[in-house]
Amino acid sequence: MTTTTQRPDPAVRQRSAAARRRRMRLRRTVVVAILLLVVGTVLARRFEDAGTTTAATALGSAQVLAGTSSAAADGVVGGAGAARASGSGAAGASSALTPAPSAGASATTAPRASAAARADDGPPAPTPSPASTATEVAVPASGNGVVTPLEIPAGPVATAGRTVRYSVELEGGLPVAGADVARTVMTVLTDPRGWQARDGVRFVPVSPAELARGAGVDIRVTLASPSLTARLCAPLDVTLQQVSCWNGSRSVLNLTRWMLGSSTYGSDLAAYRIYLVSHEVGHGLGHNHVHCPGPGRPSPVMVQQTKTLEGCTAQPWPTGA
Repeated sequence: MTTTTQRPDPAVRQRSAAARRRRMRLRRTVVVAILLLVVGTVLARRFEDAGTTTAATALGSAQVLAGTSSAAADGVVGGAGAARASGSGAAGASSALTPAPSAGASATTAPRASAAARADDGPPAPTPSPASTATEVAVPASGNGVVTPLEIPAGPVATAGRTVRYSVELEGGLPVAGADVARTVMTVLTDPRGWQARDGVRFVPVSPAELARGAGVDIRVTLASPSLTARLCAPLDVTLQQVSCWNGSRSVLNLTRWMLGSSTYGSDLAAYRIYLVSHEVGHGLGHNHVHCPGPGRPSPVMVQQTKTLEGCTAQPWPTGA
């Protein structure tokens, strides 16, 4: 008996071949999709890393500016511990100083400021714009994180009015001289155009020795690096605009503002420092922010003059003199 082999139907063979080709195309499609996904992920991570590096570089570069900056100062205020004053009194002559080259060693760790604080409303700070006549000033992002009370030089003390005891502190490792900082604060506070005449208070300095013996103060004026300023002003975020603040019982002066001032004061850094001390101490005396009373008029000291003069002219004294 002869056995015959049945050949597959041509239509069946065509269907099988077509199915194999579809499976091969599907596999190729899946492989290509996986490769594209992997490549896309790698590229995305590279772009993300590049963006982060660029942002970090820009932030670091922002610490070194020439001349005066228009980034906002006195932008935040704490709500607790304000020392309110009443009565009468006045004394003293004024002076304001330029940056000095060095600061002494520090010995006392700065306590954290009170968390009872609020942020102020206001327009965003404009891009820093160096003054064309200024020399380059390097502002360190941080000091050693430790503040030391400074000796306050002898000066006039009012004989009448509500007593407001104050100290002056400086973070270690900053490119300023403690004696200059203490002298500037003292002369601003005791000037006849200052808060003694406006609020009828008498500022009484408290020495490091008195503080060591446990003497109390109503207002602590602290000059700190941007890094320590952020800690002392917490929970407020002061890093973006490099602002100063009042928090608890502390007037925290940001080193960036102290060294660079603001475009609203142009190249007059001395006048800007008068404003900075007067404004932040004003919060300690219970004063809130106000607005410009009219275009072309002298700005009240409690206007946020670093952010904007609101049409007024720059004016650093509480009395408006």
